[in-house]
Amino acid sequence: MNSAFFSDLLSSIADRGRAVLGREPVVWPKDQAARAASLVDLCRALLGGRGEATGVAIAGEILDRYDTLDAGGKAAFFTALARDFGPDRDRLDKALEAWRKAPDDAAGAAIHYASEPQRQELFRRINRAPGATAALVKMRADLLALVNPSLAAVDRDFQHLFRSWFNRGFLVLRRIDWAAPASVLEKIIRYEAVHEIHDWADLRRRIDPPDRRCYAFFHPAMVDEPLIFVEVALTEQIPAAVAPLLAQDRTPVTPQKARVATFYSISNCQQGLAGITFGNFLIKQVVEEIRRELPKIETFVTLSPVPGLRRWAQSADEAAVDAATRDALLTISQDGWPKDAETAERLRKALEQIAAHYFLKERRADGRVVDSVARFHLGNGARLERINLMADLSRKGLSESFGLMVNYLYDLDEIEKNHEAFANQGEIAASAAVKKLAGVNAGGWPRLRLPTPNFG
Repeated sequence: MNSAFFSDLLSSIADRGRAVLGREPVVWPKDQAARAASLVDLCRALLGGRGEATGVAIAGEILDRYDTLDAGGKAAFFTALARDFGPDRDRLDKALEAWRKAPDDAAGAAIHYASEPQRQELFRRINRAPGATAALVKMRADLLALVNPSLAAVDRDFQHLFRSWFNRGFLVLRRIDWAAPASVLEKIIRYEAVHEIHDWADLRRRIDPPDRRCYAFFHPAMVDEPLIFVEVALTEQIPAAVAPLLAQDRTPVTPQKARVATFYSISNCQQGLAGITFGNFLIKQVVEEIRRELPKIETFVTLSPVPGLRRWAQSADEAAVDAATRDALLTISQDGWPKDAETAERLRKALEQIAAHYFLKERRADGRVVDSVARFHLGNGARLERINLMADLSRKGLSESFGLMVNYLYDLDEIEKNHEAFANQGEIAASAAVKKLAGVNAGGWPRLRLPTPNFG
């Protein structure tokens, strides 16, 4: 059964449900608080009903009405979900009392089901409506935009369900090329978060030549919405700068001559799926796809940005960045320094040491690696291979990382060992050259006792 047929079937069920309900068109209140209260009443009706057709109809009506709310109305709606749709307290009290009298497996299971917030069942029932999965992802994005700690319980329920609904087993890997639907290509342009895609010609240069690849994960319920995508360049050597990869006049590499696959851009597409990890599965599956197609490619690396380096360096204490290095940073703040070969060379050592310290020694208050991109790749089992100066001289690259980028190497024989060492002991896999820059012995970095990281 294809997704279009299934969507049509759900729409038919919803139409029949509306007929069964026999509802007259509802005049929506103008007041946003009243709209939110009316929407909450519909949610209660959905939870209280048992008919499949009417349930699908009510679920669709909830989504339609939700879309009419402004930010204040949505905040009121989420507040009501947090306040009124938690666990059924009477049911939970009875389950706990039964456990006290007879603490067996059946009583334990009863507590488990009774303690589940009613919000989770509400979201499951809403998800029966046509297009509901995408709508619920968008709803969570609205929730996250509110940045309201009192709504954390609602977000936990979204995350709990999304981790099941977007389980790796449901995701479909698709290669995106110039023959892909225009609606998908438009979204690749819009969602690119690392190196801006300026126009259709720029997009074509990234996905159409024989030495370029783009892969994305999709979900069967969101067939035209990429969840995450990666852009790959097939090269003869490990690249040290992004400009040659994106140049309009570059000479393509014959795939059969390529020996390196470089992941130079990874973009998450759905804000509502923040914290739901796809990237580790994506990279490993793309590696397998490329190895199957081009077995001579044995080196898999990234060319990754360092988005927080400049911000950290300019606020770091004396123990991390000394006064002389701060003076060098002031020079870097001046426009045009990358074009001055003498200045660039004078700054090289300082920048390399700052970056090595940032990756290998600096930690957040919770003990985790400071850089978000580093947490992602190191958590996947990659090795910090090389620090590349003047690798991204775009305005964004200079403002975020002094133009510096790094290569993470995915050594297929070492991935699992590196992942375990990072997750359990906080060990960072890094090349001898990078360790030397930070004053770390090539034999290894002292183990750090960290809580289990969340790589989301």
